[in-house]
Amino acid sequence: MSRCPPVSVAPMMDVTDAHTRWLYRRISRRVLLYTEMVTAQALDKGDAPRLLAYDPVEHPIALQLGGDDPTLLAQGARMGADVGYDEINLNVGCPSPRVQKGSFGACLMLSPEVVAEGVAAMKAAVDVPVTVKCRIGVDDHDRYEDLRRFADAVVAAGADRLTVHARKAWLQGLSPKQNRNVPPLRYEEVHRLARELPDVPIEINGGFVDLDAVADQLEHVDAVMIGRGVWHDPWLLADVDRRFFGETGPAPTREDVLEDWIPFVERRVAEGHKIQHVVRHAGPIYAGQPGAKAFKRALARAHKEGSKAILEGIEAVRLARAAWSERKAG
Repeated sequence: MSRCPPVSVAPMMDVTDAHTRWLYRRISRRVLLYTEMVTAQALDKGDAPRLLAYDPVEHPIALQLGGDDPTLLAQGARMGADVGYDEINLNVGCPSPRVQKGSFGACLMLSPEVVAEGVAAMKAAVDVPVTVKCRIGVDDHDRYEDLRRFADAVVAAGADRLTVHARKAWLQGLSPKQNRNVPPLRYEEVHRLARELPDVPIEINGGFVDLDAVADQLEHVDAVMIGRGVWHDPWLLADVDRRFFGETGPAPTREDVLEDWIPFVERRVAEGHKIQHVVRHAGPIYAGQPGAKAFKRALARAHKEGSKAILEGIEAVRLARAAWSERKAG
């Protein structure tokens, strides 16, 4: 049923930086990746080269913008398209107090006309798709009719896809972390939106931790965005290309990925990045596997021992796997 990439990795603050995206891309060649949210105001202040930096291997990749000023959003979208981003996404889902203070993120769902103006300005500025990521509602404005009114406004403005986190956001009383877990998931409302807007690609987000759940959702919507599931287990992406993009070649092994990753880590360090920042989200790549803890311990030594510690971690996993196999055989 998909008319857009069927699977994507959610934009996650302090997770989907350029270091982590490179690792995710090595696991899956086809999944759509997103940057962390970048504010249009920050781009306007002149830090664009750093904020927009990415490695060409990350394609397909979308830039997520935050903001409520149509002029600045159009400018930010143009800057992103000029450096080669495949899509520009507007954040209308983040509930953090800092984002609310800037009058953007989830609180904008209460002002569909403001979002529509921003989308229209971005569409006029770029030729790449302009998409919107939102919630099913905000505070007590969480009836399906509220979501539909919001969707109609941004679609009329030209939005090419809606990604809907199937939880509402509480702007007061819940932390950003609680907003990812406490409000109940309401998938059916996103499914209904997809049924009622058959000409608009609808992507669903929220609570997906395995590919069977993704497959189930694709019976109802055009695409599925996975967030914390990938953060906690990056290897979830290893079978995405085969199952959802029709790839037929062999999937890489974890060791293939990590051995390719080491030169990338060394290059990042040579560019001035701290190695602990480069490797910080690689630990869960062996989640649930023999030697997973040993690998994480090895990564923790990387700030002192460099890539040598990563190689030792891979070897520790090999030894743990062999020992597990022997025990199982015995």
